[in-house]
Amino acid sequence: MPIKRGVSLYSFQNDTFQGKMSLEDCIRTCAEMGANGIEVIGEQTFWGWPEVGVDDAEIANWHQLIAKYDCVPVSHDFMLDYKRYKGREMPFEEQVASVKKDIDFGARLGVKYIRALVSIAPEVLVAAAPYAEEKGIKILIEVHAPLHFDHPWIIRHAEAYEKCGSDALGFLPDMGMFLHAFPPVWKEKFMRVGVPQNIADYIVKAYEDRVLSEYVILNVQQMGGVGPAIAMAETLRHNAAFEPKRMLDYMPRIHNIHGKFYEMTEDYVEPSIPYDEIVKVLQQGGYDGYICSEYEGNRWIEDLMEPDSVEQVRRQQVMLAQLLGEPTPQLSAAA
Repeated sequence: MPIKRGVSLYSFQNDTFQGKMSLEDCIRTCAEMGANGIEVIGEQTFWGWPEVGVDDAEIANWHQLIAKYDCVPVSHDFMLDYKRYKGREMPFEEQVASVKKDIDFGARLGVKYIRALVSIAPEVLVAAAPYAEEKGIKILIEVHAPLHFDHPWIIRHAEAYEKCGSDALGFLPDMGMFLHAFPPVWKEKFMRVGVPQNIADYIVKAYEDRVLSEYVILNVQQMGGVGPAIAMAETLRHNAAFEPKRMLDYMPRIHNIHGKFYEMTEDYVEPSIPYDEIVKVLQQGGYDGYICSEYEGNRWIEDLMEPDSVEQVRRQQVMLAQLLGEPTPQLSAAA
């Protein structure tokens, strides 16, 4: 089975928040791009979730739209508010009950997967796994920078999953962990808020050379950098160029991919994430799930211009189609 293309509706957060795109607009736009896998974040797409239940009419509308545009519900990305109580974590059993609530919601949406934030303890997911199996749902922990597949926390999850033996537990790699170059939109934003050219250039080169983040921060301070310059240097603490090939050892439990990107150029290139290499690794590993576009460049340009999320997602879908040997999506920027 070939790799399939999808979109996380998180990509359209600006448009949905501002009322420029309805749920139908989002799903229709994805379908027009040939990206028929739809991933949602409950809080964004369904008003009031999880504090307020979603009524049957909203769920029915969701399914009608999915059918109308011949799409596939892929994943519900859920949160676990384990810090909702001041001064203490949510009790273990309450955390498990919260996960089960999202399993139920995912089942109502017809998804096969629900995304768990990387901060959720493996013991909580192991406890919820039998219920997920009953509902035909797999819980996928998101492997997100600065964590990676060799990080002790992710290894702890992997060991817990193997020990419990449940097929309902797996991984959702976020391609942001393969940030091989400092994103140009990051640099440009930091310079707009006051980072001098020489310091910005130094940080970009230091990232390229894989200089340890603490040395970069110290050097920036010695160069006279303050405020935004220190903040720019500190981004190196939370991002790194891990190797896509590390996904191969975990492929049996990888069932969905976040196609993170910060900018797609007019010639369909993501300047900071090596998608050509990523797709080759996924194909080598026999991955046949979705790569769901996840646009996060909006927050880096909002001070300068109105983000065109649809055009950015369209460009990534063109890139993915080219890498996968598919016909080029024809959706225009004006759609």
